[in-house]
Amino acid sequence: MEIIDLYQIHWPVEDPQEIEEGWITMSELRREGKVRWIGVSNFNVDQLKRLQTIAPVTSLQPRYSIVHPEAEREILPFCHRENIGVIVYSPMASGLLTGAMTREGIAKLPENNWRKHDPDFNEPRLSTNLALVERLRAIGKRHAATPGAVAVAWTLRNSTVTGAIVGVREPEQVEDLRQVEVIRLTADEFQYLETAGVPQLSAC
Repeated sequence: MEIIDLYQIHWPVEDPQEIEEGWITMSELRREGKVRWIGVSNFNVDQLKRLQTIAPVTSLQPRYSIVHPEAEREILPFCHRENIGVIVYSPMASGLLTGAMTREGIAKLPENNWRKHDPDFNEPRLSTNLALVERLRAIGKRHAATPGAVAVAWTLRNSTVTGAIVGVREPEQVEDLRQVEVIRLTADEFQYLETAGVPQLSAC
């Protein structure tokens, strides 16, 4: 019999009762041997607590990047305490932190592209985000890495994070991301990324 290794509920519904009913079904699938592990995506701490009373949550898939670090407030500490694996998505902020996204390129996006109207890709956030990309680029030069690889490495530096989901369109992008395995960000690099107004990085 074929078995699904990891089966996750992608988005929670608003009704708490339906959340619990869905998780009961997931736990039954696991007991029946149809899936090995069960998890969720985009659930908050209160929702995770409700699930934990029914069956253990193996994994959580939250949005997490240097642009959107909100998961650090409650979700990641909770997962650490409960030994829940964390597989983050959008570590490069939907392409914004790859280094390939420019103001001109964003302006040329078709109107039906959701990024065209997303706050991260428009002012006043856009200038801040593009400035952050240049900081990622500067750190990348130290490590012979792309800005996107540094952005992914930033998420993986958190010991609670088990892995990161990244999307690629070209084979060479896979090679670029292999750099993530060897990037070890230093304390001054973290400060350079996270603190406004810090001095320029010194050369290595």
